[in-house]
Parts: sequence; C-alpha cells; structure tokens
Amino acid sequence: MRLTLFIPQLLWPEPDDQETLGGLPTPGFGWLAARATRQCWPAQPFETALAARFGLDHPALGALRLLGEDAGEAAIDGYWLAADPAHLRFHHERIVLADAEAFDLTPDEAAELAAALNAQLADLGQIHVASASRWYLCLNPAGRDFAAACRHAAPPLSAVAGKCVDQPSTAEATLNRWLNEAQMLLHGHPLNARREARGQPPINSLWLWGGGRLTRPPPGRFTAVWSDHPLAIGLARASGEPVHPLPENFARFNALASSGSHALIVLDALLAPAIYEDGEAWRAAWQQLENNWFQPLAGPAGGIVNTLEIAAPTLYGNLHWSLAKGDRWKFWRRGETLAALAGELRKTQA
Repeated sequence: MRLTLFIPQLLWPEPDDQETLGGLPTPGFGWLAARATRQCWPAQPFETALAARFGLDHPALGALRLLGEDAGEAAIDGYWLAADPAHLRFHHERIVLADAEAFDLTPDEAAELAAALNAQLADLGQIHVASASRWYLCLNPAGRDFAAACRHAAPPLSAVAGKCVDQPSTAEATLNRWLNEAQMLLHGHPLNARREARGQPPINSLWLWGGGRLTRPPPGRFTAVWSDHPLAIGLARASGEPVHPLPENFARFNALASSGSHALIVLDALLAPAIYEDGEAWRAAWQQLENNWFQPLAGPAGGIVNTLEIAAPTLYGNLHWSLAKGDRWKFWRRGETLAALAGELRKTQA
C-alpha cells in the first residue's frame, strides 16, 4: 500500500510562539519524520498545492470545488469563479478579510443575500449558493463584459482569509465595478442591519477567485481519495477516482482500504485554526492527528504501508516527507520538536 497524507498548516506559522508550539507531544510524527526524507519546495496556498498533487498547474479551482459540492458536470458547463461571502473590517488602518468559516451565517441568510445580488447584477452572471460559506459565480457568456471578467485573477481564499488585503477588489475593471456595486448592495441590505443589531459581523463583500472552466486532471495519480473537503472531492471526481468519506483514524482506514491501493487522505483540521491564529484549537487538532494517524503509522500497524508520504503546504514552504518501508529500521535517527523544525525552516528562508 502507498499512502499520501495531505495536511495543510502542519506547522504553526509563528515559530517564536512557544505557547502554541512548545511542549506539544508528537512522538509518532517525530518517529516518522526522523526516518523519512524531507524536501521543501516554494510555498503554495492550500488549494493550489492540493491541485498540484493531481497534476494540475493552472486549475480552475472554483469549478473543481463546485464539482465536489454534488453538482453534476453538466451543471458546471461554463466559466465559474468561487464567490465566497466575506466580512471586511479595518484594523490598524488596514483592511482584514474574514471568510464565512470564521463567523455564523445560516443557509437562509446566504440564500437571501444571493437572491438580492442576482436580482440586481444579473448582467454579469448568477450566484449559486452551495453552502452558507461557499458561493459560486457563473459568468453570463452573453453579457457585454464576459471576456473581460474572464481575465480576473486573485489568490485562493486560504491565502487571504484572516489577513490584511490592500485591495479586496480585483484589478480587472469589469469585476471591480461589479464588486463595488455588490458591496453597496450588501452594505444597505436589511439582513446585515439585523446581523449588526445582534452583534454579528455583516456580510459586506465577496472574494472572487479560482476562475475558469472545469479542467480534468490526468488519471491515475491515486486509486482512491478520502476526504470531506469539496475541492478534494471535486478533483477526485474530475480525474475519475473513487471518493470516500474521511475515516476517523488510521485503523478505520486500514479496515476499509485495499492492500494494493495508492490512497490520498486530506486532513485539513489544522487549516482554519492556523488562518485565524487560534493556537488552542490548532494544538487540539494536532493532538488528534498525532493520536489517530501518526502514532498508529509509527507503530506495528503502519508496517503495511510500503511508502508513506506526508505533504504539508505551510508558511515555511511546501513540505514533503517520504518514508519507504525499509526506512523504518533507521533507529539511529532522532526526531525533532515542531518548534525546532519551525525554527530551522525559518532560518533557511532568511
């Protein structure tokens, strides 16, 4: 069996934060990492790095994520962008973007706001609400600004969520104008007034990213994908690979997987805590990974895995560990703490 664990934000992005990194027990991961071969490539956003595992260099991330939302391929015929609801606020004279994963937004609220946007701004396209936090914009091919809107490019959501954005709107004039109109509509919408009266952040913008037509990855990268993340599900479906729900631990995966498979497991529980600097939640999620995956893989049960790969897009770079079955006997190698690893990687960036 060959197993790839894809774990975004495996390292806390603040190497000097000993309250988060210090004293975190990671014997299983330390054992595996000490014996594995480590490589580090330039940093990539989570979404881009995941698509690259499927062999896509310039993916249409919005359409691929939508495919993972149980939308049929026929429904994704066209040019799509992810159009995720966001809250912009001023912080130290900069604008900080929070996506809807960081605050409560109900499906009914999402539907009400999307309907208002679609009624007023139909010439450019139509918004589709797949979930309260994940929206999509299908551009109108008959619209007068269709060609210009297709030129829009913006970083994936994980690259901007929780961070300062100098220009929350696109440099493309067409979508810049449309987004300004959308922001004005959202600012004056009664639903946002009700949210603010309840002490909730208003939905005052959208983040438009991942534009393109559905692209199909080359087949054969994996024999199965195990994930609950819609982008991973969409990438697997587009490449014709079976998709399974994320197993709760390695033992459950081992009971379900076939012995000759090459499985990709996407473990993304560290992503949101890292983006929003929630050290306590990040440590708790890390401990779950250690208990449910790393310790079992480092023990006798992990011997069934002929090749283990751990792919981890982080602030320090796109990290990759590869452990062959014979590497498990390299008992003389000693692991290092997460804090030491983060500090070492930071020095290499200087």
